Amino acid sequence: MKLRFKLILSALIGCMLFNACSTKKDAFVNRNWHALNTKYNVLYNGNIAFEEAREELNLSYQDNYWEVLPVERLTIREEIILDSENKNPKFEIAEEKAAKAIQKHSMDIKDEERNPQTDEAFLLLGKTRYFEQRFLPALEAFNYILRKYPQSDKLNEAAIWREKVNIRLENDELALRNFKRLFKFEVLKDQEYADARAMMAQAYINLSKIDTAVQNLKIASAYTKKNPEKGRYYYIIGQLYNQLGYKDSANYAFNKIIDLNRKSPREYMINAHLQKIQNTDITPENKLELLEYLTDLEENRENRPFLDKIYRQIAEYHLTNQSDSLAISYFNKSLRATLNKPQLNALNYENLGEYNFDKNEYKIAGAYYDSTLTNLPENIKKYRLIKKKFDNLEDVIAYEEIVQYTDSVITLYNMPKDKQFAYFGDYIADLKEKETAAAKKEEERQTKGVAAFAETKGGKQNKGKFYFYNITSLGYGKTDFRSRWGDRTLEDNWRWADKGSTILSDQDFVANDNKNTTKEINEDQKYSVDYYINQIPTEVTVIDSLKTERNLANYQLGLIYKEKFKENFLAAGKLETVLKSDPEERLILPSKYNLYKIYEESNSPLVAQMKQNIITNHPNSRYSEILLNPQAVLQGDAESPDAKYSALYKQFLNQEYLAVITNSEENINKFTGDPIAPKFELLKANAIGRIQGYDAFEEALNYVALNYPNNPEGKKAKEIIADQLPKLANKDFLTPNSAKKAENWKLVFSFKMIDSQKAQDLKELLEKSIVDLKYRNKISIDVYDLENQFVIAHGFRSQEFALGYAELLKNNKDYLVPYDNFVILSSNYKVVQVHKNLTAYKKHIITPKP
Repeated sequence: MKLRFKLILSALIGCMLFNACSTKKDAFVNRNWHALNTKYNVLYNGNIAFEEAREELNLSYQDNYWEVLPVERLTIREEIILDSENKNPKFEIAEEKAAKAIQKHSMDIKDEERNPQTDEAFLLLGKTRYFEQRFLPALEAFNYILRKYPQSDKLNEAAIWREKVNIRLENDELALRNFKRLFKFEVLKDQEYADARAMMAQAYINLSKIDTAVQNLKIASAYTKKNPEKGRYYYIIGQLYNQLGYKDSANYAFNKIIDLNRKSPREYMINAHLQKIQNTDITPENKLELLEYLTDLEENRENRPFLDKIYRQIAEYHLTNQSDSLAISYFNKSLRATLNKPQLNALNYENLGEYNFDKNEYKIAGAYYDSTLTNLPENIKKYRLIKKKFDNLEDVIAYEEIVQYTDSVITLYNMPKDKQFAYFGDYIADLKEKETAAAKKEEERQTKGVAAFAETKGGKQNKGKFYFYNITSLGYGKTDFRSRWGDRTLEDNWRWADKGSTILSDQDFVANDNKNTTKEINEDQKYSVDYYINQIPTEVTVIDSLKTERNLANYQLGLIYKEKFKENFLAAGKLETVLKSDPEERLILPSKYNLYKIYEESNSPLVAQMKQNIITNHPNSRYSEILLNPQAVLQGDAESPDAKYSALYKQFLNQEYLAVITNSEENINKFTGDPIAPKFELLKANAIGRIQGYDAFEEALNYVALNYPNNPEGKKAKEIIADQLPKLANKDFLTPNSAKKAENWKLVFSFKMIDSQKAQDLKELLEKSIVDLKYRNKISIDVYDLENQFVIAHGFRSQEFALGYAELLKNNKDYLVPYDNFVILSSNYKVVQVHKNLTAYKKHIITPKP
């Protein structure tokens, strides 16, 4: 009886459970069965995965404290995120659990949801998509809750998350309107109200309404129950007050963070301390107090993770107090302490670059600016500004090296023989002394290293063994060698990292290795005075060339300092050096004029003297005209450099190449030192190439590249030499059989330049024939060289078509063209024009005559 009762009871319970699994029956058991399964099984695991993934995001997120912090710690990826992409596997698990809860436990009966946990599943689904940055699918989930579950207790939370999505989608004004409607018609919990106000503040920040953003953040910080959020909101308030220029109010907000102490993340507190110091002007009365403040921050053991920022603030303090050596030391400390913080690295490198630039250490400054650029994203304004300064510095470094090199060589050349011997004798003695000291230091270092190793467990175990049989000792030796020398090839003179450099590039003798590439020197030469003496040029022509190069480099430096860096003192020094160094005639007048402009800007008493010098000694020059008649320099003046260049460029397009070359040369001499001079040089090179061919073009480009290496035109010439000239170097002609099917043919009539009228008449006749015969060919006159020109009919599909057209022109009574002609493939015509080898073409390619 009992057994029967148990069986019946089990069957009833089984039936009840089976019926409870149905999502189509609106019964008490069904509703609660699915609600319990949703809440304590699927959503429980989903929420755990979501919180773990969100915590991972928080830990991996790095705030940029040099910009206004975002209200929410979330890095927005720039790449497009597809629905199928899940960057965090735990978010993927959370989304799968939310979807499973909806698919298996939703009870949508008669368009009404009967499972009270389904709205939470949609909320989890939307939040997961939000943090995966799939904002449109997230918006869809939140809108579904707001539309489908009007009685849900998650309605306000879903509304807040929806507006967070709108803000991420840059719909800030829409989000603000919806928040205001939410406050008007709904009663929010304190934390919900804080979250809503914080996101409103973010929208106002995005809209640059800083005052309103501050007010909303104050409300959010008052209502939030989470101290980390409170600390973040206070910090953003302080940053916004700094933007508005209210330093006292900003410091009040930073003090609020400091008062939170350990209740808020320590990073906020440390940055609040540093912001307070930055907001405090250093005066004689408080500088000692500030130093003690910074020292306390530095020496606090709990602040070790933040020493990079503390060191930087101490460096700025010392820089303000003109304690340069201490400032440099702390900037370097900050760099060594910084890990994975490119913004901080960029700021430190920029400070070091500025310091060395102000000290005229341009090479070192350039290296620091280069490091700054590697730590900045390329799409920001600061990157472009630093890049421009770095490019200008490259020019300065190159010209300064030329000046240093040429000065050194000329100085040595001018020395009497006995002083040359004394100079190099002292140099060799100093070199030997340094090498001896370095060897001794290295020996001491190795001895200490071996002694330290001998005291270790491995050293004691292997004591007495031959070095190369002792694996531990050998491993130590290899590591020590690599740390000292790096990876070196097994070869003679392996210690020399640069086999192409010699002692001539050291110290004050030779500063420009690229200017004097020499062969490797041996030990005897290294310590031989005669060897160095023999490296000094003895020919007067070489020294004159070096003087010319030095004067041009000094002139270019004067212009760079004046125009690009606004360093009038340095610019005047360089230009005055040019005038004292017996310069070429073409540098004298522009140097004087630029000095006049510098004196004028600096209100120097020398301005009148220089003006009179130019007017008296160069009365017919353009600069004299400018001084006497300032209107002559106005843009659009027919005599201005730009107007001259525009006129010449039009002549180039009209194939007046000889005039372009002649007038370019005249303008180069006239505008020497003007930024437009390299433009004339490059235009001249192109004109030379058009009428003299490949070899002359290459030579002209090399001249531009060598004489203007740091100008855009010089760099463009280098690009043409490297990229385009190799493609034009081929002189081989194609045969008709080897030509591509798509290649067309040309019919060419050759005329002397003195027969330009005949060529023009034929061109008009051919154009008429093209219209009459309804052909689609084009007719042109092309210059070949100084003596010859071509009238060409372009665009024939085959050689036969071109020959047939030539036959028609010769025999048709409407045309009766009597001139000799030939047909040529387009690719072969290009070779003929580039290399000016028409004779070779006619000799090697048999072309039937009509």
